[in-house]
Amino acid sequence: MTFEVLFSRAARHVGALNVTLGRFGFRRRGLKGAVWFCLLLLMPAACGGTLDAGSNEPRGLLPVDERNPIILCNDAAADNWQGEYAMLFASTGGPPLVGIVINATWPWTDLTANMTGWQQMASAAVRSGLQNIPDPLASNSPGLVRPDDGNIDSTAPNHSEGARFIVETSLRLSTPTRPVVVVTGGSLTDVADAYLTDHTLPERVVVVSALGTTKTDGAAMGLPNGQLDTWADAIVARKFRFVQVTGYSYDTSADVPSNRLSQLPANEFTSWIAAKQPNIENAVDQVAVLVVAMPSIVTKVIQAQQNSEDTEGIPLLTSAPSGPAQVVTGVDGAQATKRLWEILLDPATFTKQ
Repeated sequence: MTFEVLFSRAARHVGALNVTLGRFGFRRRGLKGAVWFCLLLLMPAACGGTLDAGSNEPRGLLPVDERNPIILCNDAAADNWQGEYAMLFASTGGPPLVGIVINATWPWTDLTANMTGWQQMASAAVRSGLQNIPDPLASNSPGLVRPDDGNIDSTAPNHSEGARFIVETSLRLSTPTRPVVVVTGGSLTDVADAYLTDHTLPERVVVVSALGTTKTDGAAMGLPNGQLDTWADAIVARKFRFVQVTGYSYDTSADVPSNRLSQLPANEFTSWIAAKQPNIENAVDQVAVLVVAMPSIVTKVIQAQQNSEDTEGIPLLTSAPSGPAQVVTGVDGAQATKRLWEILLDPATFTKQ
């Protein structure tokens, strides 16, 4: 019901309400004003809103923040801190982690090995007292094939396990003001496949991806991660509310430097972190989690749209003031690292259930 319709209906009944209250002995002086005041207070709730006009507004430059539930989509667990950040935030008031979808892409082509890594991480988190940690889900999702007619909706879907999970979870948890966020650190195949399964999905989902590089007039959806399935890139950029966080936004080695390992509290999760630290590459998949969990670290965003490709078939996001996509081109990595260590060193973080 629109505000105008509700207001009109309320107005028609004010007179009757005045008479009825008067019959029960209420004084008529000031009655009409009191009735209107009550109606004005009730109208926002009747229309589905709240009296706190800013409570449903995003807290940063992006359309989502730490109140939105997130689904992780990635391949290996070995080369970045995406899973660790997501699990720590989920257990300490950050974005609820409602799913972990694991697939296999180059160079992490062994789905069984990828799943083993994520299962070990999740188990270590739970045994160390972290809460709200879901079990990883394996998804067999080969790259999507661009149809001869170039029409997205002619694409043959995989109907992957990850696609089904994204659709079902969004139907269960998404609200108009709190869409589910699919956070990716690998290919966009499962997300695009989910759209091919359910074309209404973009109404319930925002996609935030760590991939690509910036250009003078926008961004390219290529290395890192974007080159893994360029047709899926195009589908997601055109059909979803899409946020690209360019891959090399800050130095990932600063997150857990070797000279701070001795400061970590003793538990299975921090032992997992310490064992993994020497193998961390300059792959910053975690940045896609961070911009959702910590909106304040996003310092610059441009609007863009995807309507062209480069000579190698990499989709391009061109700067456009009214474009449906966003490119995060500025991130305060130092603030993220600071928060990571605050969580790690807080005695309340690792409490046994």
